[in-house]
Amino acid sequence: IERAYRLSRYRAGDAAVKPRLSRVKGEAWAKAKHRVEANTVQMAEDVLALYATRETLNRPPFDPSAEGRVRKFAESFPYEPTPDQKKCFEDVENDMVWRSRPMDRLICGDVGFGKTEVAMRALFRCVANGRQAALLAPTGVLAAQHFKQVVRRMGEGTEHNFNVALLRGGMGKNTKKGRELRAAIASGEVDIVVGTHALLSNGMSFKDLGLLTIDEEQRFGVNQKERLKLICNCVDVLTLSATPIPRTLQMSLSGIRDTSTIRSPPPMRKPTISYVQEFDEMLIKDAIERELAREGQCYYVVPRISQLTEANEMLERICPSLRVIQAHGRMARGTAEDNVASFAEGNFDVLLATTVIENGVDIPRVNTIIIQNAQAFGMSTLYQLRGRVGRSDLQAYAYFFHKNDAITEQSAMRLQAMADLTELGSGFDVANRDLEIRGAGSLLGTEQSGMAAKVGFDLYMRMLKKSIRQLRGLDLPVVPRSNVILPAGEGSIEAVTEVIGEDETYLIPESYIPDAKERVRQEGAARLAESTQSLVEITNSWRGTNGPLPAELQNNLKALHLHTCLRQLGIDVVGLDESTGDCILRSPGLRPRHWAMICSQLPRGAPPKGLDVLFPARFSFTKDDTEITGGKKIDLEELLINPNYSDEEEEWDALDEEEVEAMKEISSAVNIKSLSEIEISNYPRFVVKKLGKSVKEGSRVDALLKVLLPPSKVVFEKQQRDKEKAKVAAELREKRELIAKQKKEQEKLGARRMGYTSY
Repeated sequence: IERAYRLSRYRAGDAAVKPRLSRVKGEAWAKAKHRVEANTVQMAEDVLALYATRETLNRPPFDPSAEGRVRKFAESFPYEPTPDQKKCFEDVENDMVWRSRPMDRLICGDVGFGKTEVAMRALFRCVANGRQAALLAPTGVLAAQHFKQVVRRMGEGTEHNFNVALLRGGMGKNTKKGRELRAAIASGEVDIVVGTHALLSNGMSFKDLGLLTIDEEQRFGVNQKERLKLICNCVDVLTLSATPIPRTLQMSLSGIRDTSTIRSPPPMRKPTISYVQEFDEMLIKDAIERELAREGQCYYVVPRISQLTEANEMLERICPSLRVIQAHGRMARGTAEDNVASFAEGNFDVLLATTVIENGVDIPRVNTIIIQNAQAFGMSTLYQLRGRVGRSDLQAYAYFFHKNDAITEQSAMRLQAMADLTELGSGFDVANRDLEIRGAGSLLGTEQSGMAAKVGFDLYMRMLKKSIRQLRGLDLPVVPRSNVILPAGEGSIEAVTEVIGEDETYLIPESYIPDAKERVRQEGAARLAESTQSLVEITNSWRGTNGPLPAELQNNLKALHLHTCLRQLGIDVVGLDESTGDCILRSPGLRPRHWAMICSQLPRGAPPKGLDVLFPARFSFTKDDTEITGGKKIDLEELLINPNYSDEEEEWDALDEEEVEAMKEISSAVNIKSLSEIEISNYPRFVVKKLGKSVKEGSRVDALLKVLLPPSKVVFEKQQRDKEKAKVAAELREKRELIAKQKKEQEKLGARRMGYTSY
């Protein structure tokens, strides 16, 4: 009982056979874990190599001076955003504006929870920065809905007056409309293009694509995603999904892909009541009549177009006065969309359809959905279909009818999941259950790894995260932007002017770099320099091209050097304690082990004089807060008690929880106006004593740089070494695998020459 936390549920949907139980006193389990651990170390090396490769990709960041326009556009959203939506808005802004590598973020949220608004603001930000944006949808119905919404919010006739176009099936490059639209996109006349798979065609080209948003990512196949990789090189990508496919989910869980989750439902929303049972015409009749009695409408969904006629006849037989209209993918161009629109206007009682309505149909009056032959649908489709109802404050109902003689073990598990997972915001849980049923496969490739089946998916992912942490060593959470709130705006690179919609950020004087586009590009490069050394190289290039730096620019560069140091050390908020005059630098992700590792690389093994560090008791190995005084040599052994976090203890799981909590704090730091708004004593923090009283205004940035430069340099150099080591290890493993493959092929060739057949 004392070690019950070590138990985890076994999940491995891709296992070929059911697992054999290991004896408690035997060595089978230990050997299996050892083999899996070796696999996770190799996988972790590949993951870190991928991290390093991603960091080498660069594109000009979006201009923060346009954020005022984005905030003004956000005011046109008619609802109050939920807390999770606000977090997503911040995450996407940080990715687009405050990072130099292209965004690759998954927004996972329940149907109807507001993922589209996150995409809308990202699209607006992109076009407000003078670049093109594309929105990719899997079906014509969903693309048409998105097109109408984008036009209504920012298209022609609005104050923004963006040129929005719709590219859909039937508008190929050989048609007149298709050629004209493609030419307009290639020339830059079109600001935002909304489209289906036609956006992925070979003849498609953009003048300056800045953002690709993919809605319902799970609906696109492997070949389409390979095409997306070619299109998205150095382009920001925002993916929306209620139920991500297992591999995408696995990549997000392991940290390969940035993920934001919307779990908080809109106000007054109620969970949909779900029924799973064998097909019964009388139950169907009762469900339809009950919905019509409260002046509502119904969806009736079948898996195949060939089943529509039979279903239509059945509905007319059990409810003779029923007004039924159909929608499916083989109708003439635009007919399905027109039928759905007519149904939405209230002209019909039941929409009889295939999965064409799975995405993009939002009709609050429809609060009953009946799904025939539910055993033939995938879990994601079932969940999406259920999400078509329950979009108002009325109680919604979903009926999953199946045929007992056609049900399989996996389809039974899917239907059971739909019966179990009925709470609002359970999309991520549905995806997790799908991961359990279908299996994880290989994290970075198309082959099935099988390793997760040996110990179960949950334990496998814990072991992988542990291996990644061990290889990373210095695992300080990344801070995309720091909030400096010193008096008179000293050290800040963000300051809002009195003019609504215009932000004034760190600026290069117009007289120094006259070309506006080049000036914005150079500002972005300097603002997001990954180290002070990189920033020096950038400014040296300015001197070579434009001459000596003006005095105003030199002062601004000090603030940029400060922010570079702050990001390296995980510092998200800097401010003065009014009572003591101390400068407090909050670092939510900093732990004693990090500081011990950093100090061990500094001269004399001591932290910089004047830079103290405080750790609350919950982060130290004592019952009291731990204070490490700058300038004094510290006992590294004391800070590194149990540095290896052995398998026999739960510290590795605790580290994951720590990082999750730290990232929540970091993401909300930009909204802090004063240190009095946060309980600073609860967080790890650096302290520069008496900075507010002993250092005069205008010199505080210099004082902070003096103590922060040495440790930030250590962090940067250590991270660079770790990245390089991971890349080398991954390259060596690829070479070994290639040699082994060539050897195997040679053996097969030799066997054929000898007259033997190798199986």
